[in-house]
Amino acid sequence: MSGSEQEAARQQHPLVPDQQAPADTDKSIARHRRQLTVAIRDALGELNIQMSVLNRRFGGRIELRDVDWTCLHLINRYGPISPTALARRAGIHPATLTGILDRLQKSGWVVRDRDPDSPDRRAVTLRPVRERNAALFELFSGMNRRMDVLCAEYSESELEVIADFLRRTTTAGQESAEELTGD
Repeated sequence: MSGSEQEAARQQHPLVPDQQAPADTDKSIARHRRQLTVAIRDALGELNIQMSVLNRRFGGRIELRDVDWTCLHLINRYGPISPTALARRAGIHPATLTGILDRLQKSGWVVRDRDPDSPDRRAVTLRPVRERNAALFELFSGMNRRMDVLCAEYSESELEVIADFLRRTTTAGQESAEELTGD
């Protein structure tokens, strides 16, 4: 990275230190690292709030509750999926899931198909109605456009680091949620 690129990076991301190691003490380096870690946690907290607001507004447009939208997203991403696997992924009690699935099916977002591989004739799999996804894509188009613009500001290697960080953060969140449920 050239000197002008470093300066541009510092202006755009003020918490990014110089690429050349300063002659600071170990104490100031540790303090700076703590500040960066706190800044990341704060930013993730703000991201969580903004994504919750976006998801509530999104759900309001397509008449889905937050938890319904979460389940629909999981079915779209991992389906066909069994209700048991969906309940586990969403962190929802299976009895609660029944009402959610009833609403999603009634609204035409999902289909319950009999599971042909199960010896239990009552077993079903959940399948998204992919034809309805155009409505989802349209509602998220503004956010997707903004994310494309944002990602264009980063190099490939920076995007790889960001993607890795987000995957590892997701894993940390999953592990923490499992600890809280006692699973």
